[in-house]
Amino acid sequence: MTVRAVLLGGVITLLFTAANVYLGLRVGLTFATSIPAAVISMALLRAMANGTILENNIVQTVASAAGTLAAICFVLPGLVMIGAWTDFPFWTTALITFLGGFLGVMFSIPLRRALVVDSDLPFPEGVAAAEVLKVGESGNRAGLRIITTGALASAGYALLAAMKVALAEAATFFRVGSGATGISAGLSFALLGAGHLVGLSVGIAIGVGILIGWAVATPILTAGIPGPAEAVALQVWGDQVRFFGAGVIGVAAIWTLLSILGPIIGGIRSAIAASAHRKGSGAELPLLERDMPIGIVAAAALGALVLVGVLLGTQIGAIGNEAVLIGGSLVFVVLAGAFIAAVCGYMAGLIGASNSPISGVGILSIIAAALLIGAVAGGQGESGPLVVYALTVTAVVFGVATISNDNLQDLKTGQLVGATPWRQQVALIFGVFFGSLVIPPVLSLLNQAYGFAGAPGAGPNALPAPQAALISALAKGVLGGTLDWRMIGYGAVAGAVIVAIDFALAGRPRLGWRLPPLAVGLGIYLPMQTSLLVVVGAVAGWFYDRWARRRRDPEGAERMGVLLATGLIVGESLFGVALAGLVVATGSAAPLRVTPESFEPTALILAPVLFAAIAVWLYRRTARAASA
Repeated sequence: MTVRAVLLGGVITLLFTAANVYLGLRVGLTFATSIPAAVISMALLRAMANGTILENNIVQTVASAAGTLAAICFVLPGLVMIGAWTDFPFWTTALITFLGGFLGVMFSIPLRRALVVDSDLPFPEGVAAAEVLKVGESGNRAGLRIITTGALASAGYALLAAMKVALAEAATFFRVGSGATGISAGLSFALLGAGHLVGLSVGIAIGVGILIGWAVATPILTAGIPGPAEAVALQVWGDQVRFFGAGVIGVAAIWTLLSILGPIIGGIRSAIAASAHRKGSGAELPLLERDMPIGIVAAAALGALVLVGVLLGTQIGAIGNEAVLIGGSLVFVVLAGAFIAAVCGYMAGLIGASNSPISGVGILSIIAAALLIGAVAGGQGESGPLVVYALTVTAVVFGVATISNDNLQDLKTGQLVGATPWRQQVALIFGVFFGSLVIPPVLSLLNQAYGFAGAPGAGPNALPAPQAALISALAKGVLGGTLDWRMIGYGAVAGAVIVAIDFALAGRPRLGWRLPPLAVGLGIYLPMQTSLLVVVGAVAGWFYDRWARRRRDPEGAERMGVLLATGLIVGESLFGVALAGLVVATGSAAPLRVTPESFEPTALILAPVLFAAIAVWLYRRTARAASA
């Protein structure tokens, strides 16, 4: 952990954080910054001749933490949308962002042993980042060629999609009786690579979720609604089915926490025991087992909570009942933060930080926070200080979610490359610090340049900020008593059924697969264009691995498949960073477009064929390299 590594991570942070904030506000999605940061760091430090894989890892850790923290843009613009803020005050915005992220680091440190060391979670992006760093360090030419080929193919297709020569998404919508539904696939090689890495069990579970959401729930709920199939299906999915998925995720999250509670407590106990043993015997833990001391973690978290209390005191307005409200909110931040850190860490390990439904966590957090605040404050209606206070509390909890989603992924990378955990944990704090300084001016700049849809005085080019709009609307709905709870309740019941099925499968290990409830919830909640290619990638990876296990060197052949999947994620991720910069610089949503809109029907036909042909070619090329 050199000064050079920390500063280089801070510089990369400027680019990634700004790009992620803009994309999050425009399209409601952000990209994982861990792998692009690893690639850029590797290139820069190799040019300096004396960089090491561990220094690369620190750069990647700092930059990925800050880039991930940009997801706070899913909450804070809601304060502008409801008219409580006219802009983003620097110190208030920075403090909310930093304290949430800092608590995310502290809450997830005790989870490392349970979820990273002692579990078989795939951590697809953590593994991919480690492979990038290892290949760069070792100079493995065959592996480097596979990563490079996958990255170029992935970035090349993304370029064609940005030029509108090909399409990034192929979709069709149709009527089913009196209802409507559709099929939509994001033609993304990064999603294909993520699917290869998460494995067949998770892929099948996500596929089950897609079927529940689009083959069952959407046709039933759209029955009898007039209008074009696409408009009707998307409207009902966004307004009802997604809340159904949030209910499934809520129950699955509780079940997941209960199932990993034993290992988590065991990890905390072992950390305390290891600290006591060292003090008593003078012995030192191996480098790879040295977390930040649990006493320092507890003291730092307590100090941060005191500052959160001070911050909430400035936002309490004319609500009244200040001491009880702030005290209850701090208890909520601790309990919800610890719960969310465990669940988000598990979800990142299951499917990757890019595809983890952070906005779903935001939905559940704002509902819980608004219910608590409304109960303590006596339910004073949907407008005014109550909503502002609820959004502030949710923003802090959301910061915990974003960082814990990224932290364990980075710690997995560190484990695979031989890093010292406590150094990475300090690097994560630096990343949170850098991100909290960058995010407020970026939000202010975008607010002044575009504004946000639904905010007072918003113009025609206002950024939609879909998650922030939804979360602020939920706060008003809960506090005003107008929220429709039916779909969340139905989802909770469905989640309980799915948990029971998974529990039954756990008792039959001969079957060889499970139905992870969170993955099913992801399939319902996430847009199909985000999740369907993950399922395809999981199936493709299963076929490839089955072939690889029959080779002379099965481990080497399987590793080549991992390197290909890594390259697919790397190429599109780096191109995403570059494209985001072009979008910000030009102010155009499609700065590289070279075809007229009339070409889209042709592109819709060509794109799936081209995508499939490239995918088949890549796997065949990888198989030949693995056989050589």
